[in-house]
Amino acid sequence: MEFGLQGKVALITGGSKGIGLATAIALSREGAKVAICARDEANLQEAAARIRATTSGDVFFVAADVRSEEDCRRAVEQTVQQFGRLDILVNNAGTSAAGPFEQVSAELWQQDLDLKLFGAIHCSRYAIPHMRTAGGGSIVNITTSAAKTPGANSLPTSVSRAAGQALTNAMSKDLAADQIRVNTVCIGLIRSDQIEKMWQRVAPQLSWEEFARAPQHDIPLGRIGNPEEAANVITFLCSDAASYVTGTAVNIDGGKGAAL
Repeated sequence: MEFGLQGKVALITGGSKGIGLATAIALSREGAKVAICARDEANLQEAAARIRATTSGDVFFVAADVRSEEDCRRAVEQTVQQFGRLDILVNNAGTSAAGPFEQVSAELWQQDLDLKLFGAIHCSRYAIPHMRTAGGGSIVNITTSAAKTPGANSLPTSVSRAAGQALTNAMSKDLAADQIRVNTVCIGLIRSDQIEKMWQRVAPQLSWEEFARAPQHDIPLGRIGNPEEAANVITFLCSDAASYVTGTAVNIDGGKGAAL
């Protein structure tokens, strides 16, 4: 399949680890020039070196905190200064903050919304004019499948991610005339630093393979996913192969989600 990503420019927030890094590698393999941003410059340097070693592609990084509108603007503008254009934005920055409603402070609500919702809003706002100049583009917002059917003890993450899904749908309608496609991928259990910490906390006696396939995860496909599996779907949505796909939400959760 031809993805049509050769020479395109992609900015991935939260790009130094996990799904963000795997996505940067996947896009770079397809010929895209990639910029990654995250807060920790040392992690960014390590990630950029890994991408170059793996793909021999063009890589740029920006230390930025997407909770800051100014940092979002700077990440977009420096990417365009480096590569001359911007075609793809993957709004991936985020962490999991989950607890019962009465234990979530106003400060935590604000931090979570600033990171996961307003980070995507601000990065998109500054990226869109460059995509218009390029004749179109693709925005992929990373959310969670649990946001479609929130459970107990899932706040504030489930709310901020649900807002990200509504944002995706609305933006896709507003930007379709400019040939800017907007989609979301809804992540389930995917191997990450956070999941590995949970593994070491609750079942250090198990190998990763044993833990990933433990029945208590209740995943129909029988295991925790890998970042590369999420990156493959994100890369498709960013590409010309998905040229008629916008306003959709794709679950990457091994079948666990209760809603399509």
